[in-house]
Amino acid sequence: MGEQGFLRISIAATVVVATLGVVFGILSGSFSIAFDGVYSLADAAMTGLALWVSSLIIDSTKSDARSGRIRNRFTMGFWHLEPIVLMLNGCLLMTVGVYALISAIISILNGGHELHFGMAVFYSASTVVVCAIMAFSGIRLNRRIKSDFVSLDIKAWIMSGGIALALLIAFLAGMAVQATAIAWIAAYLDPAVLALVCLVMIPLPIGTVRRALTEILLIAPVDLKDHVDRVALEIVQRLGFLSHRAYVARVGRATQIELYFIVPEGLPARTIEQWDALRDEIGDAIGDESANRWLTIAFTADTEWAE
Repeated sequence: MGEQGFLRISIAATVVVATLGVVFGILSGSFSIAFDGVYSLADAAMTGLALWVSSLIIDSTKSDARSGRIRNRFTMGFWHLEPIVLMLNGCLLMTVGVYALISAIISILNGGHELHFGMAVFYSASTVVVCAIMAFSGIRLNRRIKSDFVSLDIKAWIMSGGIALALLIAFLAGMAVQATAIAWIAAYLDPAVLALVCLVMIPLPIGTVRRALTEILLIAPVDLKDHVDRVALEIVQRLGFLSHRAYVARVGRATQIELYFIVPEGLPARTIEQWDALRDEIGDAIGDESANRWLTIAFTADTEWAE
């Protein structure tokens, strides 16, 4: 199973969990369960968007007629969509968490609310099982494919599972205290646990959002820039060129590199085949040759062409 297969299964499982969350949230009177359902629906929508972008990226690398039409309309590829989707997904998850936190605080200040613990326990336990299965399946798969989309989806399942587990513990505690002198606590358990879960959940996508933003802004990765500079400097010194200019970025799964060599004026002529062979040598030294590497290598005696 690959990235797209897992994302399709994830969408189906998320829709099931979301539907159950909304239904059981209404029946049990639990805002936290209803929130879990709405959160899952938002996650399913974003996973669907990620699946669409993943399909576009993969289709654009094929050699059939459809991919040819796609490349003619989008000549720069679809890699730029990946960090946009990742940032939108992370921001949406944090926004939902902040809204739920505010709602939970308001509920606590208003004295909490009563709910039906039996249905709440059943839903929470079922959701914990589903989330655990999906998270572990995604972790095993991503050890092999190393997909950012799958990685973010795993985080979403872990977050959903954490919410469900916290709710399960709270609901069991609520059932336990109902016949005791502290039965009044039961009314506060639902919003209190939801608030605690949100405080843990909100910061989780921050790393993904930060990385996606650096890719959207085309901030040069230090490790990639240093590597390209080392390769280019060796070529400059060995062939007697004047200098080089390197422009690099990582955008989603793509690596974009533009490399310009400043050559002396009056340099002895070379054939096109010789220049192409030199480009092949530089490309091999840079490495990571695949459909996701965008590499441009140019030679010029005019520095302005490289600036």
